[in-house]
Parts: sequence; C-alpha cells; structure tokens
Amino acid sequence: MKHQSHPLTSASRITLVIALFLAVHFAALFSPSLLDDADATHANAARHMAQTGDWVTLKVNGIRYLEKPPLPYWLVSIDYRIFGYNVFATHLPMELCVLLCAFLAWRWSIRAYGERAGVYSAIAYLTTVGVFLFTRVYIPEAILTFLIAGALYTFLTALEDRKPNRFFFTYATLAFAMLTKGLIAPVFFLAAAFPYLLLTGEWRRWREFRLLSGTLLFLAITAPWHILAGLRNQGFFWFYFINEHVLRFLGRRIPKDYSKLPFALYWSLHLVWLFPWSLFFPLALVAAWRRWRGHASKSFLVQSLTALRTLTFTGKTTLLLAFYGAFILLFFSVSTNQEYYTFPAYFPTIILTCAALAHFEQLQDRPASRVSRRLVLAAHACFSVIGITAATALTYGLWSSRHLAVPPDIGVALARQSDYTLSMAHFFDLTGESFAALRLPSIVAAIALLIGPLIAWALRAKTKHFAATLSIALTSALFLVAAHIALVRFEPLLSSRQIADSFNGDASPTDTLIVYGDQSASSSVIFYTGRQAMLVNGKSSSMLWGSHYPDVPHIFLDDKDLTALWGKDERKFLVVPEENEAHVTALLGNRSWVVDSLSTHQLLTDRPLEMLSGTFAQPLNR
Repeated sequence: MKHQSHPLTSASRITLVIALFLAVHFAALFSPSLLDDADATHANAARHMAQTGDWVTLKVNGIRYLEKPPLPYWLVSIDYRIFGYNVFATHLPMELCVLLCAFLAWRWSIRAYGERAGVYSAIAYLTTVGVFLFTRVYIPEAILTFLIAGALYTFLTALEDRKPNRFFFTYATLAFAMLTKGLIAPVFFLAAAFPYLLLTGEWRRWREFRLLSGTLLFLAITAPWHILAGLRNQGFFWFYFINEHVLRFLGRRIPKDYSKLPFALYWSLHLVWLFPWSLFFPLALVAAWRRWRGHASKSFLVQSLTALRTLTFTGKTTLLLAFYGAFILLFFSVSTNQEYYTFPAYFPTIILTCAALAHFEQLQDRPASRVSRRLVLAAHACFSVIGITAATALTYGLWSSRHLAVPPDIGVALARQSDYTLSMAHFFDLTGESFAALRLPSIVAAIALLIGPLIAWALRAKTKHFAATLSIALTSALFLVAAHIALVRFEPLLSSRQIADSFNGDASPTDTLIVYGDQSASSSVIFYTGRQAMLVNGKSSSMLWGSHYPDVPHIFLDDKDLTALWGKDERKFLVVPEENEAHVTALLGNRSWVVDSLSTHQLLTDRPLEMLSGTFAQPLNR
C-alpha cells in the first residue's frame, strides 16, 4: 500500500511546530505573575541560590528546603543572574523543555512511524490541555519528561544501531533526570527498559550496555550533590530518601500534606489532560489489539514470544513506550498523587495515539479500516458535541454578564468554595458576574470551539485527513490562547503580587514583613518583595523539617509573639490569607490598618500610614 504524500515541506513543518509553540506556550514566559504555592515557593529557592551562591542547600525564606533535587533550581538560578528575578527567567527552562519534548517526539515518531506521525506527535504535544496547564507553574515535570524520554530514545537507538557508546548519553541524561526529580527517574526508566529487554530477548546483549563505565558516569553526575547535601545537612539522607520517596509513596510522609485523587477521578481526568487527542484513544487501542492479534493469530503464546524477538524499530518503540506510560499511570494510581504527577506519561501516550491516527490516515481505504473510520468519525462527533456545549455555556455566561461592570479582582465575583481536591478547581467557581472579567477569552474560546470541531469533522468526512487533524490542533491552540488570557485575569486570585507591590511602595528598608500561616500561601509576596518574612504559625508543611536545625533564623512566631511585637519599634506589615482574616481581626482588633486588599489576601500595618498616592490606610475594624 502506497502511503499518501505529506502535504507540507520540511521548512513548513518546522515553521508550524514553532508557531504553535509561540502561540500556546511563549506567553507563559511573561504572564501571569508568579503564583502562590509551588510556583513562587520554588522560585524563592532558586533566588536564594542565585543570591548566595550556595548550590547545595536549597532554602526558602531562609529555611532549609531539602525535599527537592537541585537541577531545576540550578537552571533558574543561572537565568536569574542573566535576566533578573522575573517570570521569564523562572519559566524559561520549563518552556524550552516543552519545545524539546515536541521535537524529540517528532524525531522519534518519524523513525518509528513515519513523517506524518512525527508532525502529529509534535503538534499534539504542544496543543494538549495538560501540557498547557502544568507548565504555567514552576514544577520540574517538563524537564523530567524530556530527560527520561531522551534516555529511553538513546537506549533504544543504541540497541537498534548497534552503537554501544551511545549508552553513555543514556546514563548521563538519566543522571540529570535523577537530579531533577529524585529516585523516580531511574525507577521509571527501568520499569520500561527491564520488561522490554526481557520480552525481546535483547538482555543477552548486556555486554554492550557499558554497565560499569556507564554506572560510574551516572554516579559521577549524581553523587557529588547528594554527598555534599548529606554532609552539610544532618538527617538529609533519611528525610530525602525515606520520607520524601518511600513514605510519600506509601502515603505516610511527614507532614501529611498530600492527598490522593479518587480512583475513578484519577483515571478519567487523563481524558481531560490529554484532550483533544484523548478522543482518539479508542483508535489507538484498536490498532494495538490488531497488531497483537496479527502476531499471535495461530498459537497465542508461542507466536507472541516469537514475534517479540523479531520486532522492527516500530514494534520496539511501541512496546517500550507502552511499558513506560502504563507504569507511570499505575504507579501514581496507588501512590499519593496530584494531577500533574503523571505528566511524563503524556509523552508516550501522545506518540502512540498519533501513530495510530497517522496509520489510519495513510491506509484508510483498506476494508479492515472501516471500524477505525467509525472510531475516528465518532471522535470528531464527540469533539463537536463538546465544542458546541462549551460554546453554548460560554455564550450564556457572556449574555448574563452583558450589563455588568468588570470587577477589578475576579476573586470577589466567584462562588468560592473550600476543601477542593483539584488544584485547578477554582475554574468551577465561575459566576455570571465573573464572566464580565472574562469576556475576551470567552468570546475567543466560544468561536474556536463552535467552528473548529465542525470544520475538522467536515474535512475528515471528505478524507482530507491532514487538514482535519491540523484543524483539531489549531482549534485546541486557539482555545489554549484564550485559556491563557483567562489565567492572566485570574491573577488576583492566584498570585499576591499586588500585595507585594503595595508593600514595596509603602515600606521602608527597616520595616518588618510578617506572613500569617504557611509561607506557601503567600510565597509570591516573599518573592516580589525580596524580603525574608517572619511567619506566624508557619512552622508547617515545607517549613517543618528545616525549622528544626540549630541555625534557623528567628522568624517563627505564634499569636502571642505577634501581639507582643505589634505596634512596637519599627513598622510591621502583616500579610493575611483570606482563611485567617477573621481570626486576625479578633486577635488584633482596632490596632491594625488595612493597606491593601485582594479577594485572597489582606496587607495590614500596625500604625496609620502617612498619605501615600492620595490614600490612607484604613482601620481594620472600620
């Protein structure tokens, strides 16, 4: 069967991939401001490293932060020294790794499945909802994904091309992956490589693996930091390896500040994180079943084992990536988890799905592909129904808010709830009033979701397959652009930079910054003020372990300490998260004045401010 020619030139394909990256991901380098919690907490650790030159012991707000390996912080610290302390420098390594993952998926897919599958894998990776969402926050998953995928690719091509020296790249990239996320990097790699070697029989080539020299290279890269961290921080090895790896997996980590998604929600959410390409999962499963049944049509066991010994590079890639993706998903289904933990599994899942789609398009006129054709058309029908439903909901929200003024802080217009399981759950709090702040992104998203899926479906029905798949990617890209605009509008709810700006405008160098509660809830204030904050009842979560070292700075206070310090000596500024506002009001009474206020935070001071910018601080109990 002659494959269909590819409709794009090589230069056009590269332009398409780069254009999608710029449209969907480049804006994250500039907006929104760093968010509270993990985003700014990790940025504070990198900032300390850049300012002090201590490349071994991470610190947040002056307290040892030993639960994370250092490579992501090294990269951002270098950025800070070049570009300054800003969002661009913070998110640059992460976004570059997204682009590198797209090109690696492209290169690997071209070799295994053909040019069309390569282009699809690249554009799908860049336009997937989960890749978009979980690279808006400074977490190491994108870096980890690129490094482990790179290790697997060099491992497989070293075997295929019979170039044993290429295994050194495998050991090196795997070592850097361990310095990115810890022990799960070699665990994930071995969970894919070991069964692959066992089933294909390629374990017999173990002498080519450069086991001794490769292991020495791996240790030469990973051991120095671990040894130095252990020597400089008593108790590091137990805390880092046992508490942060073993006990975290078992759900017994101290402190217990991680939850576990319900089983059904955990699995079903991956349809969201991998949308819109998850619509083609049934096609990929059917293709995998046909391939397996074809290998084992007579004697299931004997012919399957024989076939595994004679796989082409295509089959080897499919087997290795299937083991890799499946293990990650199963691993976190039994461990404590958050939505983004399975981020590395997106890479193999997208490649396998796009390979099945490209194969269908190239061989769609064969009789055996009728079931596949129905599955593809059903995917388009589902995409269209989802698009029309979402567009209708957005249109209703826009209509209901047509006469409402735009609120300066979208948080006050949300139906705020608590006890969320999902980190993105505030998007479910939208009200008619909040749509007034989201008119532009809602219009863009509604147009994209109403028109794009229908165009793609029509093109598919006319067998204009490449145009149909490209339409899906462009629809998703336009929707994600709208989502980024919406995320920027959510900044007052997710970041406390406005509070930091107010402090910077009103405080003198001798004034004291105090944060009520755990630092993570106000971490963007600490980053954007560049000050070390005193913490009231903040010896918890990420601060707990580091607070027990003898050289810990005197920054931890309780309510009694706060009331004793309040109003004495230099001026005090207190950042109060929303959940503590009632308690702080009762605690300080009329001894406090409001300097600035968001829906999520207040900035208080312990004495009236002189007139600044035409306004006065207001009494707290006014």
